[in-house]
Amino acid sequence: MHRIAVFFILFGVHIASTYGDVVGHFQQGVLDGWEVKKFKGETKYTLVEEANGYSLQARSDASASALYKAIKIDLTRTPYLNWSWRVDSPLNGVDETTKQGDDYAARIYVIRKTGIFSLNSLAISYVWSSHQKEGSVWLNAFTDNAAMIAVRTGKVSAGRWVSEKRNVREDCKRAFGRDIKEIDVVALMTDTDNSGESAQVYYGNISFTAD
Repeated sequence: MHRIAVFFILFGVHIASTYGDVVGHFQQGVLDGWEVKKFKGETKYTLVEEANGYSLQARSDASASALYKAIKIDLTRTPYLNWSWRVDSPLNGVDETTKQGDDYAARIYVIRKTGIFSLNSLAISYVWSSHQKEGSVWLNAFTDNAAMIAVRTGKVSAGRWVSEKRNVREDCKRAFGRDIKEIDVVALMTDTDNSGESAQVYYGNISFTAD
């Protein structure tokens, strides 16, 4: 079973009842509430100290594992997902629209369980793409229930911190034609198991805001 399907099954049975807007406090050196899910090998996620605080370092060598947090977010109140990341080495020309190329140096997931069965879940995955044009949207190679959105591409911004803001509710409408008003899980993942490449990435704080 592919990791997207495993995500849906896992998140379908481990949904927290609490609500929250600040999802990741990585820059404060805090990993509370985040859990690891291994798929192939293990991407190493480590809090590292920088000049102005901490960040979450992810190092993948032909491996795939994720960090996830089950937390309900009310998109009618706080639809904007905010995060920062730094990709030191983007992947080299993998075709992310294929099963063989389903690798990303960095990605942030938001997941909503939409029915009584976990595989009914919908996911948006914001990715640092190898070669897809920024702003591109395509369905995951393994499931139509997951849409990929290229927020950054290639080496243009590589090696420096960049901040992102996305309206998750609007992105769900764009990708699936549905008004999703709540999400259940946020996850991040650096994976290179299909391509066999290596990646080193840093993630900053993750939060939801009203604007």
